[in-house]
Amino acid sequence: MRVADYIAHALHQHGVAYIYEVIGGMITRLVDAVYQQGKIQLISMHHEQAAAFAADATGRITGIPGVAMATSGPGAINLLTGIGSCYFDSVPSIFITGQVNRNEQKGARPIRQLGFQETDIVALAAPITKAAWQIIDPNQVPQKLEEAFHLATSGRCGPVLLDIPMDVQGEEINAPMPLKQKAEELLALSGELIKDLTLHLSKAKKPLILVGGGIHSADAVQLLRQFVNITQIPVVSSLLAIDTLSYSHPLHVGFLGTYGNRWANLALGRADLILVLGSRLDIRQTGSDVAAFKAGRNIYHVDIEKNEINSRVSECIPIISHLRPFLIALLSVVSQEKWDSHKNWISEIQELRRQWPDTREIQNIPGINPNVFMHELSRSSKLASVFVVDVGNHQMWAAQSLELNENQRLITSGGMGAMGFALPAAVGATHSTGRPVVMITGDGGMQLNIQELETIGYHKLPIKMVVLNNKSLGMVRQFQQSYFSGRYPATFWGYSTPDFSMVARAYRIESLTISDKKAIPEALEKTWMNPREPFLLQVILDVNANAYPKISFGKPITEMEPFIKSLDMEGTKA
Repeated sequence: MRVADYIAHALHQHGVAYIYEVIGGMITRLVDAVYQQGKIQLISMHHEQAAAFAADATGRITGIPGVAMATSGPGAINLLTGIGSCYFDSVPSIFITGQVNRNEQKGARPIRQLGFQETDIVALAAPITKAAWQIIDPNQVPQKLEEAFHLATSGRCGPVLLDIPMDVQGEEINAPMPLKQKAEELLALSGELIKDLTLHLSKAKKPLILVGGGIHSADAVQLLRQFVNITQIPVVSSLLAIDTLSYSHPLHVGFLGTYGNRWANLALGRADLILVLGSRLDIRQTGSDVAAFKAGRNIYHVDIEKNEINSRVSECIPIISHLRPFLIALLSVVSQEKWDSHKNWISEIQELRRQWPDTREIQNIPGINPNVFMHELSRSSKLASVFVVDVGNHQMWAAQSLELNENQRLITSGGMGAMGFALPAAVGATHSTGRPVVMITGDGGMQLNIQELETIGYHKLPIKMVVLNNKSLGMVRQFQQSYFSGRYPATFWGYSTPDFSMVARAYRIESLTISDKKAIPEALEKTWMNPREPFLLQVILDVNANAYPKISFGKPITEMEPFIKSLDMEGTKA
C-alpha cells in the first residue's frame, strides 16, 4: 500500500480516534488517506498551534498519544508551542508534518531554501521532543511509526515528530505491521529502600505528600488514592495535580507554591517529612529560599528521571522509579502496617484553612470576587468531565478555588505556561471524553486562539466557555504593580479587549455577560441550560483584582503577599 495509507491504518491500530489538522499542500496525501479510510475523524482546526494544543489535551486525558498534522514551513513551525507544552508536561503525542519532495530539498547546498516552504522542522523541534525524524526511505515508515508510539508512551512520556516528504507519502511499500515493541523494563525497587521509607512515614508526626503531574503520566492516580486512604497522610498538589484527590476528600490539603493556598504552604512549612511524587521541585513549588524549604525535614523524592532529583533542592533521598511500580511496591508494605490517623496534624491543617480562606485573600475589590466565582462555577458544573484552564491570574484562581470531584480532571499548560492553550485544548478534551467541558480563560488568552470559536460553533461542541475579562493582562500587570512602580505599558495602557459575548454570537454561540455578583447564580443556570450546546459566559472583573496569596520572593514559601513584601524580583534566584 501507499505510505499515506499505511500511516492511516497504523494510527487507527494504535487507538487514534481523532487527528487535529490544518490542511496544507504537503499533507494532502495524508489527509486524503485518513479521509478515505474513514476510521479516524479529522478535526479541522483554524491554526496549527491550536491543533497541537488539542492533541495535547487528548494525550493528557486518554493516555493514547494525541495526533496533530501540519504542512511544511509555517504550518510545521506553528506546531512548536504545542509540541513544547507536551514536552515540558510529559504528554504522549505524535506530530506529523509534511515536507517538500526529496528532490526539492537543499541538502548540503549552502543556501537557505530550495523548495517552496522548505524548512528544517526536525532541527527546530529536536530540543523539545523525545525524538524528531525526517523519513527519507519509505521502507523506514513502519518501524519509525512504531518507535514513535513506543517513545511517546514509555518512560517519561512526551512528543515525537515525524517529518515526511510529499513524494515519500505517495510511495508504495510492502511491509506488514511491525510487532509492537516490548514495554520498557521498569527499574527494580530496593526492598530496603521501601522499608526505610515506610519506617520514616510511620514515625513522622506531620508527614505530607507533594504530588505532581507525573501521577497522571504514570496512570497512577488510583494507586495514590489507595495509599493515602491507608496511611492517612495529607496531600498538597502542584498545578498539574489539583485533581488527584477530590475537593471534599478529608486529606486534600490544596494547591502548593507561588500562588498556592496560603494554608497549604503553611502546612508544608510545618511538615516533618515530605514525600514528593512525580513533581519537579522548581521555583514555583519551593520559592527562591530553597534552604527554608528543606530545613528540618526529610524529603523523599520519587521521579522516573534521575536528573530531576537534587537539581535545585539538595539532600533529597532519591527514589528513581516509575510511579506505578513504586506505589504498588509501597502498597504491598504499608497495607500490612497499622497507621496513625494523624488526627492532630489534620486538625492543625484544617485550622489553618479556617484562618486563611481563599475567598478573603483579595480585599476591597468591587464587583465579582474571582475566588468566590470559582467555587460557584464548580458547584454548578457537576456535568463537566474536564476543566480546561488557560494561563494567567484566572489559572491561579481556578487552582486555588475550584471544587473538583473525583471523576473530574483539570488540565492546563504547566511548564510551557502558554497563553491560548485553553480554547483549543477544550476541543481536544470534549472529543476525548464525549462529555461537556468547562473552559476557563482570561481576555488575553482568549484572544490568542479566538479563531477556534469557529471549530466549536461548527461542531456544536458542549464546551462551557468562561472568559474572565479584567481588560488587562492581569498577571503581568500585577508584576508591574509590584516591581515597576505601577507603570502598566502593554498590560493595561495601550491594551484592549473586545466584547467576547458579541464575538461568540458571530460564531453562532449563545452568550451572556455579567459584572454583578448577584447575577452569578442565574448566569450559571443559563450556561448549563442546554448541557450539550456550547455557551460563552463573559465575567467582568475589576482591573485591580490580583492573584493572592503569592510567595514573597526571597523569603520562605510560608511568607506570602499581600501581607509580606518581596525581597527580590521574581526569577532572580535559582
